[in-house]
Amino acid sequence: MKEKPVKKTNIRYITLFFLFAATVFNYSDRATLSVVAPFMSKEFNFSPEMMGVAFSVFGISYVIMQIPGGWLLDRFGSRLVYGYALIGWSLVTMLQGTIYLFSAPLMALIILRLLMGAIEAPAFPANSRLSVQWFPNNERGFVTAIYQAAQYISLALITPLMTFILNIGNWHHVFYYIGLIGIILGGLWLTYVRDPLRHKNVNQAEIDYIRDGGGEPELGINTQKGTVTLEQIKKVCINRMMIGVYIGQFCLTSITWFFLTWFPTYLYQAKGMSILKVGMIASIPAVAGFIGGIIGGVFSDYLLTKGYSLTVARKAPIICGMLLSCAIITANYTQSDILVVGAMSIAFFAKGFGNLGWCVLSDTSPKEVLGIAGGVFNMCGNLAGIVTPLIIGFILSWTKSFDMAILYVGSMGLLGLLSYLLIVGKIERQHI
Repeated sequence: MKEKPVKKTNIRYITLFFLFAATVFNYSDRATLSVVAPFMSKEFNFSPEMMGVAFSVFGISYVIMQIPGGWLLDRFGSRLVYGYALIGWSLVTMLQGTIYLFSAPLMALIILRLLMGAIEAPAFPANSRLSVQWFPNNERGFVTAIYQAAQYISLALITPLMTFILNIGNWHHVFYYIGLIGIILGGLWLTYVRDPLRHKNVNQAEIDYIRDGGGEPELGINTQKGTVTLEQIKKVCINRMMIGVYIGQFCLTSITWFFLTWFPTYLYQAKGMSILKVGMIASIPAVAGFIGGIIGGVFSDYLLTKGYSLTVARKAPIICGMLLSCAIITANYTQSDILVVGAMSIAFFAKGFGNLGWCVLSDTSPKEVLGIAGGVFNMCGNLAGIVTPLIIGFILSWTKSFDMAILYVGSMGLLGLLSYLLIVGKIERQHI
């Protein structure tokens, strides 16, 4: 009698849940300052330039630590590095609620934001690395969309929670509660997340499914023991395809950082909304971004299963999304709250739809240095975390208006579109 084939387990989706949850609080901890900014700046008399610096210093250390963070991932694996990083940055989030105890609160805030950026550096390279370990190629667009969509869920669900805490308490409590939840999540991560070949509940059928579909379940076992070489760095930096991808990611991340930093202040100051209304309104574009992210990832995988090339399947959603994200500029030409929110929602939907840069990285990076490649990619993309808050802060001080700031954010979609059209060529795996 012919034996029935063993049904594969689906433990990879438990890993996806933890990737999603960790990324939600990765963005929640970043966004705490944006929610409390109007109240903190009033209490300490922080100017827009000062707040711009406080927003942007996170990006400085985050960018600097990308390659070292990627090396840690390749050396020690994603589970340990990510789990302890999650606990670490959540603790720093809690400490930001104590800056009123210092004689120089701005300096204390800057130091803590620098520290948080450094600790968060391995998070997204780890997401990319784990997606390659746990998922085949034809599921990776969906997986990338899920953990990328976590940023929108963070804005849609956690931002209203933070504004509620702010309304019934004070700005200190926002840092305390959000940081505490992250610490608990970090403990759960270390308890339940494992590499595929070390997970006791994964059967061989699932491992074979991942491997046969182009995944690399052995990555968690064969960690790299050597040092970073110049040749490895050159391979992931100095080639036309990756340079174009890096530019595109910088542009998409610029849009993200507007929503993570100045968007609540824009609604509160420029549109005169109450802080509770800000919390509710800010969630609407985030929901649109979440929907766009899921649709974009599923659409990309659908094109791949229908026989389209990897280049078409990944680039088509990205180019369409970047083009549509320019709709944010229309918010400058209306005073209607409904139309403003509509323009922001369309732009964020489009940004989510085209947010497949991490998927492209997973498809193209040399498998031996996925952590390093993710670090370089995230470093280039998150230069926007430095530039965007600073530029908007200076624009506000110079013009006393958000109009030029919105124009700047909208222009990033056009620049990213041109990068993918004119610089990125065929998308294919690089080899060392």
